[in-house]
Order: sequence, then C-alpha cells, then structure tokens
Amino acid sequence: MDKKKVIAPLVCHGHSRPVVDLFYSPVTPDGFFLVSASKDSTPMLRNGETGDWIGTFQGHKGAVWSCCLDKYAIRAASASADFSAKLWDALTGDELHSFEHKHIVRACAFSEDTNLLLTGGMEKVLRVFDLNRSDAPPRELEKSPGSVRTIAWLHSDQTILGSCTDMGGVRLWDVRTGTIVRTLETKSSVTSAEVSQDGRYITTADGSTVKFWDANHFGLVKSYDMPCVVESASLEPKYGNKFIAGGEDMWIHVFDFHTGEEVGKVQQGAPRTSSLRAFFARWRILRVWF
Repeated sequence: MDKKKVIAPLVCHGHSRPVVDLFYSPVTPDGFFLVSASKDSTPMLRNGETGDWIGTFQGHKGAVWSCCLDKYAIRAASASADFSAKLWDALTGDELHSFEHKHIVRACAFSEDTNLLLTGGMEKVLRVFDLNRSDAPPRELEKSPGSVRTIAWLHSDQTILGSCTDMGGVRLWDVRTGTIVRTLETKSSVTSAEVSQDGRYITTADGSTVKFWDANHFGLVKSYDMPCVVESASLEPKYGNKFIAGGEDMWIHVFDFHTGEEVGKVQQGAPRTSSLRAFFARWRILRVWF
C-alpha cells in the first residue's frame, strides 16, 4: 500500500510582526530565493530551497506591504507605509535608491526586462520608475479609480494589471498609451491577482470566489466558489493542474484546476494571508511547504 506523502514545512523565524507578502525569484545559476515583507519594516531575504536566512534590508520606517526580486535575484524592491519604495542590492543588502511618494505604497513590481519598477498605493497612481535613471521623475499612468492593492506586468511589459482595495475589478493599462483599456469585472474587491508562470492565466481572488482569466484575450475561463472568503489564490506553477486558496477560515485549501473539486487541506490555524506563493504561519513565522 502506498503511503500518503507527509507535508512538512520549513519553519523560518525572524520577523517580529505579521508577514504580509512573499516573493520567489526565478531559478538562477545560484539557486532561487525568496523575500518576505512584514509590518516590522524589515524585508528579509532567504534561500528559497532551505529557507535559511541570508540577510535583512534595513532602512524603512514603517510597515512594508510588498516586496519583490528581479529575475536575476540581484536587486530587491519594497513598498512601505513610510511613503517610499526602496531599491536594494540583494547581494550586499545596501539601499540603492529610495523613491519618495505622497502616501502609503502598497505594491511594487519589477518589469520582465528588470529596467523598470512599478509602484502603486493609496495615492491611486501607478508610477513607472526607470532604474537606469533613478533620479529622473517617474512616468505616471492614468489614475486608478481606487487605492491600488495589487499590480503585475504581463505581455512582455506591454500591459499592467492592477486591483483596488475599495472596489471590484482588475484594470488593465496599456503601457504605450498609459491608459486603462479594459476591466475584468468582479463583484468584490480583488485581494490578489497574479499572472501564471506560463503567461496563460490571470488568477484572481475576490470575496469567496477564485477566477481564472485568459491572459491574452481576457475572457473568463473558470470561476469557482470557495468555502469561505478568500484573501489569496495561486495556480501551481509547473503543471497548472491544481490551485490553492486561503482566507478567513484559517485553512489552505487545495483544488483541482479543471473541476474545482477540493482535493486537500493544509495547516489548520494558518492565518489569513495576502500571498500564497508560500503559506504563512500565524503572525511571525514563515512556513514554506513542499
């Protein structure tokens, strides 16, 4: 009789306040890495395979709401409640530049070519910073109708998607014109939105629903009702045959992508999370599951 696989997490201590975001780098010649954002104001870099702590980025004076690495894992970026987004040297931990804003910055994202940094937040403005000219003024796109919660690049940096904290829908900006060209309609505000690794799907979580959209034609492909209000959802990156969702019932649910059938649960007592690229344990501990 085949034994069931035991799911055991790597437990990564270090943050002193809740972890609110996590980002994995692509695989590099040196392996892959993850960076975590926390309300303790200090993003942390770890080995993505072992969870071992590598370093802490020090310099923010408020909660850090978002973090990311470029595709080479050479630079990191963070978005903070201290009205700034910061660019970091991921090898040394040095702060390379601080991009000042007029309000809380909730999200940041490197472009695929790593030359641009996108930010958004409470100002309802998407800004694109040229990292080759850090002191130059940013390009501002058409204003978002609400405070920005999530942002992402797609279509080889030709399109930007973003969601708001206070209204439904995912808006799509044409980078060339800087204007909103389409809205993916949802009933509730979208608490997470990500582009699948193969670029085929946009995965969104809104209210108690997880939706999958065609990332090229933007039609709704699948919509599944969840057992609770969900904070985040993520499509399995290698095969795309399962997805996970987590929310207010404190469970991580595993579903079949094709049927929507629940095929498993992980970690009773896990907190509500804003990112399911990894599963976060309650309040201060990061757990990475395999």
